[in-house]
Amino acid sequence: MSSNNDLLVDSPLGVYQKRRGVFPKIVSGNFRRFKWLVMAVTLAVYYLTPWIRWDRGPYAPDQAVLVDMAHRRFYFFQIEIWPHEFYYVAGMLVMAGIGLFLVTSAVGRAWCGYACPQTVWTDLFQHVDRLIDGDRNAQIRLHNAPWSPSKIARRLLKWAIWLVIAASTGGAWIFYFSDAPTLAGQLFSGTAAGVAYSTIFVLTVTTFIFGGFMREQVCIYMCPWPRIQTAMLDERSLIVTYKDWRGEPRSRGKKQVTDDGLPAGDCIDCNQCVQVCPTGIDIRDGAQIGCITCALCIDACDKMMEQVGRPRGLIDYCTIDDAEIEKKGGTAKPILETLRHPRTLIYLGIWTSIGAAMVFTLGQRTRLDLNVQHDRNPVYVALSDGSIRNNYTVKVRNMEGRPRDVTLRIEGLKGGVAWAGEAERDGATQTVTVPVAADSVLKVRLFVAAPAEGEERDDFTISAHAANEQEKGDTDEVVFERPSGEQ
Repeated sequence: MSSNNDLLVDSPLGVYQKRRGVFPKIVSGNFRRFKWLVMAVTLAVYYLTPWIRWDRGPYAPDQAVLVDMAHRRFYFFQIEIWPHEFYYVAGMLVMAGIGLFLVTSAVGRAWCGYACPQTVWTDLFQHVDRLIDGDRNAQIRLHNAPWSPSKIARRLLKWAIWLVIAASTGGAWIFYFSDAPTLAGQLFSGTAAGVAYSTIFVLTVTTFIFGGFMREQVCIYMCPWPRIQTAMLDERSLIVTYKDWRGEPRSRGKKQVTDDGLPAGDCIDCNQCVQVCPTGIDIRDGAQIGCITCALCIDACDKMMEQVGRPRGLIDYCTIDDAEIEKKGGTAKPILETLRHPRTLIYLGIWTSIGAAMVFTLGQRTRLDLNVQHDRNPVYVALSDGSIRNNYTVKVRNMEGRPRDVTLRIEGLKGGVAWAGEAERDGATQTVTVPVAADSVLKVRLFVAAPAEGEERDDFTISAHAANEQEKGDTDEVVFERPSGEQ
């Protein structure tokens, strides 16, 4: 008896099947127009955003969106995120994840079908294919034709356009991490940092290969998201569905009966739904991992149904529950009622709550930040007048795009006075004013003295306030230490 391995080896397909080319046909319709819109908006946002200017004053960069790695800042229009505020970035990432869950729960794999970078760039590359090689039939003929000067010329021209798009993609990405006009000049003059050129090279190669050659293989085999999405879909999720109870058995053209003499369904087996699919699947085979829910098959099928005089909607956005209702002759629920899915509402609530919390904290955050560390060597110093001095390292962070005078005040320490740096104690009070440069951190050595009489460990606070401003400041709780009474 042959083993399973023997059967695999003897199979005409072998262990692996060679990839069959996918040559999607162009189609017109509402979903195709929506894909055009999404592609135009997403590409415009990606390529143009680094060039938008935003005036933050003379002390901050004027690029609207900038990840300033050198100074550890993230700028998004009027919002400036410092390293200690990274939780805002974490919050945005969490919102992006919950947003994907929300979209999937509501309208299936719409992210994959319209806005995923792999989908957008693959769609763009496919339009280049049509521009150079023609539509589906012309592409297939050229693909099957032997190599000739004409075919080589077309391939080189197409690959050159792909390469320009891929290089532009890699170049646009690095502009988010440095001033775009300055970096562009350095790139073309050969004076940019090596990491800039290496990043462009890596992104150019990956975009060229993924968008030009691998395409649907990335979605089907490499991306983990389709596997995760299956856990988020149920009978009440909107997906692209072929209504087999209406389409089967299939016929040809306007025939009312099949070749077997059975009453014909609406599907005329024209294969238009297969020919327009960017991943090359047949939606009539049911839900499958290769379907990215782009709905181009709906446009193709509706157009064909109009031509043969049959009702539209043979392929449609539909839930499994609604499909069963329609199969029994009922009417599907309105879209808004379908979207009122408990899980969808939970995702929406979580997503909205995180967004509202981030907006609230952004509005309430102070633009001054204070951090105080007690010097441990020595813990305290006995002064000639009998008082005790403690030393502190104070870091004052000015998150405004202008220099400010900041007042440090000690509160809650009886008889305590403070002075900074090399200043003398003479005339010291409970406040010290220091100048802090724009968008920077000032490190100050703060000396605090208090009478020797008191608790061995005395809690008090140091606060920071912008001088002559009403803005809320920041405080830090610290400890003043004295010798123990046993000494």
